Amino acid sequence: MNVLITPGRLSGSVRAPASKSAAHRALICAALADRPTRVRISALNRDIEATLACLAALGAQLENDGDGIQVTPIADAPVDALLDCGESGSTLRFLLPVACALGVRATVVGHGRLPQRPNAALTDALRAHGASIDNDLLPMRLSGPIAGGRWALPGDVSSQYVTGLLLALPLLVEDSEIVLTTKLASAAYVTMTLQALAAFGIEIIPTDTGWRVPGGQRYRSPGDLEVEGDWSAAAFWHGANALGAGIRVEGLKADSVQGDRAVLDLLGRAEINAENVPDLVPILAAAAASLPQTTVITGAARLRLKESDRLATTAAMLRALGHGCEVTPDGLVIRGGRPAPCAEGVRTVDGANDHRIVMAAAVAAAFADAPVRITGAEAVEKSYPVFFRDYQALGGIVHVEHPGQ
Repeated sequence: MNVLITPGRLSGSVRAPASKSAAHRALICAALADRPTRVRISALNRDIEATLACLAALGAQLENDGDGIQVTPIADAPVDALLDCGESGSTLRFLLPVACALGVRATVVGHGRLPQRPNAALTDALRAHGASIDNDLLPMRLSGPIAGGRWALPGDVSSQYVTGLLLALPLLVEDSEIVLTTKLASAAYVTMTLQALAAFGIEIIPTDTGWRVPGGQRYRSPGDLEVEGDWSAAAFWHGANALGAGIRVEGLKADSVQGDRAVLDLLGRAEINAENVPDLVPILAAAAASLPQTTVITGAARLRLKESDRLATTAAMLRALGHGCEVTPDGLVIRGGRPAPCAEGVRTVDGANDHRIVMAAAVAAAFADAPVRITGAEAVEKSYPVFFRDYQALGGIVHVEHPGQ
């Protein structure tokens, strides 16, 4: 599906969808708990659905009542399971340690670029503690159980590795200690994990080098839990406001621990360190391109391993919109100002099968100098399936194209 967007001002109010990051954590905790939990989620997406499918494969019972998911926890994990993680890196990295802790034999598969994304630091650590894993990339076969002890792993490759261990280690008989061998990047995501664990009564003790995790713990259900609004999704509307829109975003916690709340402080800066907010880079770049300044984004090398090489695809998006942008080893240099003239009458952006590229391009298109065609716009289903419905409700002019029909 392609979309053709005619420039026009966006205004009105929009409600942020449920936080994808918080939903993954809440659902996994609920599946490991002592009694059922109702997890209230305002909207699902493909990544959350991948986690739900994997939890069902591990033995949880899930019932969607339209306003939330009733999660009956895993009682007896299956001997063999097929875990299809879709394109969700969170689902994969969170559930690898959990499946091993449950003693499951599993075949783990994924789609899109997920089979190319690295897992070696996590799989090596799991093997060192007793797991059998036949591959570091998908597809893989694994089996537990694993034992506690000292877990050493880098913090600068993916905070998802840390979250996966924090979710799994309380289930073990032995105490464990997570020791970070490098500085932790995207630390706010680990803070979200600790917050979710605390809501289910799990004790995690911070240390100078990581965390100590007492073994033999039980997840205790709070009974009912609401997933907060997603600052990562809302960042696109805040980016639109920086370009001149008049959008009021509802359903967000002002005191949220979500790292992407920083979007409000970062928009408009000439120097941005994205080490702890990598998901914001596409919309920060889209907003920066129209400013009469050069904007330098650093600390974003990990974006090469996302749904696309997000440094390359963000730069390609800006160039397609007529702006100058250079890729550096760990970021972008954006030459802001008026776009170069559009010779064809319509600008075309490759969505790169990346939800954040598509949404950033759509925001920029509302303020472009010509209509903008975005290819592969269905990629938004990964995190924000109703993005274009909300976009149109805000006054966006969108024509949906189905090539080949």
